[in-house]
Amino acid sequence: MTQRLSPSTIFLIASGCLLLMISFGIRSSYGLYMRPIEASTDWGRDIIGFALALQNLSWGIMSVFTGGLADRFGNRNVLFGGALVYALGVYLTAGVSDLFTLNAGLGFLVGAGVAGTSFGIVLPALVQSVPPERRDWVLGLGTACGSAGQFALVPLVQMFISDFGWINSLHILTAIAILMMLLAIPLNAKKSSVITESDQGFAETVRLAAGHKSYWLLVFGFFVCGFHVAFITAHMPAYLSDLGFAHQVGAWSLSLIGLFNIAGAFWAGNICRKHSRSKLLVAIYGGRTIAIALFLIFPITLTSVLIFSAVMGLLWLATVPPTSGIVMNMFGTRYMATLYGFVFFSHQVGSFSGVWLGGYLYETYGHYEYIWWAGIFFGLMAVLLHWPIDEKPHPSFVTKES
Repeated sequence: MTQRLSPSTIFLIASGCLLLMISFGIRSSYGLYMRPIEASTDWGRDIIGFALALQNLSWGIMSVFTGGLADRFGNRNVLFGGALVYALGVYLTAGVSDLFTLNAGLGFLVGAGVAGTSFGIVLPALVQSVPPERRDWVLGLGTACGSAGQFALVPLVQMFISDFGWINSLHILTAIAILMMLLAIPLNAKKSSVITESDQGFAETVRLAAGHKSYWLLVFGFFVCGFHVAFITAHMPAYLSDLGFAHQVGAWSLSLIGLFNIAGAFWAGNICRKHSRSKLLVAIYGGRTIAIALFLIFPITLTSVLIFSAVMGLLWLATVPPTSGIVMNMFGTRYMATLYGFVFFSHQVGSFSGVWLGGYLYETYGHYEYIWWAGIFFGLMAVLLHWPIDEKPHPSFVTKES
């Protein structure tokens, strides 16, 4: 019988979900700033793309540290610091006119802020607040709410840019980022009381994970997810503008991805309760590969853009519940933030590669075709990497809940 959640737990989950909506929504809107920043400076998309790529790399590197800090000092404290850094990075990006500030603000600080306010910190807090039978469900719910932020904020940001200009729109986003500090208050300041029968310490847990073949397959496979989603988030609006579509179509595309990912992420979380998480990842990456290939093969029209966005939305962050769920299942929840942080670092190396290569290849060849086909190749590699993953609990981590 499924245990009912207490009002305080429901409030905690709601706060975490709203925080994810803001964090992921702001981050997903940066592709809309590619053209305005390009138009107001003499920088090409390779330079702006590098800053966005640096943002993803900073997010990945700092996720390892923020995960460890959350396991040591509590999720809430990390979320406070992350929200402040996030807001500072957004503020410095407004009206940026030199490369140092561009890379420091839009790149390093925003990336570090997302690391301290996004999935790697919030999802473990949600997982630790619910009984075991609810964990896959809450992973799907939290991921879906992040996508809801993309759906809700991206068109709103486009409206801010159109009505107030890109600089003032970033000032508005700065204020919204600060609100995440309030939403962090209900989240647990200390880790929940989950113990393992083997009572593994932090260093031993990391050592066991480092020697686990399936954990490494998961690490390398998540690189592909980052490559896909970061390239599309950063370059899709500019790509569609180059093809002659109105600027609003790029915002519609990202928003539609977010809308359909609400269903896709929530569906993935529920599927994980009854089916193999690794085989679900095989299906997701295979579906992405087919969708990208068909998008390139057929003529690109408004209809095909909307269909592609909807399909990619269903598969977008549907990888997060099964990926984080495998980490949780292998090693328990005690050091989940840290172990997921290492996996997510690979995701962000992929994100850096997708965003930076997208800008570099565009400036070199004048189009995005090569990077799209690279996405197809990596999608096939992800299928092969996830197929042999053994997601059973590590022998040293058969958990019991206190």
